[in-house]
Amino acid sequence: MHTIEQLTAIFEGCFFDAFQTRLIRGQDEPIYLPLNQQTSYHQIVFAHGYYASALHEIAHWLVAGDARRLLEDYGYWYCPDGRTAVQQAEFEKVEVLPQAIEWCLSVAAGFKFNVSCDNLNGEQTCRHQFQRAVHDKVTELLQTGFNTRTQTLLKALSDYYKTPWPLSLSHFEWQSSYEV
Repeated sequence: MHTIEQLTAIFEGCFFDAFQTRLIRGQDEPIYLPLNQQTSYHQIVFAHGYYASALHEIAHWLVAGDARRLLEDYGYWYCPDGRTAVQQAEFEKVEVLPQAIEWCLSVAAGFKFNVSCDNLNGEQTCRHQFQRAVHDKVTELLQTGFNTRTQTLLKALSDYYKTPWPLSLSHFEWQSSYEV
């Protein structure tokens, strides 16, 4: 069983002292909020208490550099659900890396990963092509390595959930149901 309390404790054990960042259960849309005059720590707010949402928002934090972690939502462009095909293509380009990291975090935690196109009310694109791009990015990351923060969390998740370490491509099997 995967609980938010477990994930919060693991995340904060890895990062609170060094980065003053907390994982916060939100209600609606996720958001990253840097510290301010009212709150003395950075907040990764994830949606509805979902474990998968928390992993996804953590992945965005792991991608963001020092300067971006000082900006609300890392200063990124975001167009909500209901995107056109062109907007969706742009969204998918920037989502490949965070979703690849999310997949790695999921494997390290022994948690099922599903790619998310996050455009239920907009024009649909080929989910299989996006899944392939995310898988290709996972392959690349396994070959080139992860940044220090990502590596730290992957190892902590693997230790806590007793999953195989180190991660290898065999943990990311391409399923024929994903083929175009």
